[in-house]
Amino acid sequence: MIPPYLVYLFDVDGTLVDSAVDIVGSVREVLDGTSARRVDDAYLRTYIGRHLFDLWDDLLPGIGEQEKEDLLARYRTIYAARKHGGTRLYPGVAEALARLGGRKATATTKGTPTARVVLEMFGLLGFFHHVQGTDGFPAKPAPDVIHRSMEVFGVRPEDVLMVGDATSDMAAGRAAGVKICAVRYGYGNHEEMAAYQPDYWVDDLAELAG
Repeated sequence: MIPPYLVYLFDVDGTLVDSAVDIVGSVREVLDGTSARRVDDAYLRTYIGRHLFDLWDDLLPGIGEQEKEDLLARYRTIYAARKHGGTRLYPGVAEALARLGGRKATATTKGTPTARVVLEMFGLLGFFHHVQGTDGFPAKPAPDVIHRSMEVFGVRPEDVLMVGDATSDMAAGRAAGVKICAVRYGYGNHEEMAAYQPDYWVDDLAELAG
């Protein structure tokens, strides 16, 4: 049984929605004009939830800062143009959020405006008391996005549960000093996530509501 928390922070991609088709498709379109165009989709999925600069650095050694910014801008244009057409809500997410008490916010690598669009598109926005994306500060695994929501709610780390599907979520949660819950679906590597000794593992968000 998972005890109740005052605040629940949720990753978005791989935790609330299955967005791999749109994210990977957009990244692949960007990479088609580079030397990394032959990388397979399974590899690209492992970067979902991390800043794309990590991917550019790993696939394109020696890439300059301006070129990374240019690739990121191209990705954002392509991703927005897809209008989340390949993204799907995970089964049971809306029902679980409706039953879950406490206050709820996001802790996503997406920018806040994009996160709000996705939540609204899939009927989730009304369940959230705050939407927090990564806006001009370090992305997960840095804890900044978690700290921002904690500041909004005025809570202590022990009052917060971070829920996510990836190693970056677990690392950010540990760095912020909050409790962490790993979901077994999504895109994360379970062995790598287990290294952070999540406080809870769930197969379905309904488990959060008891």
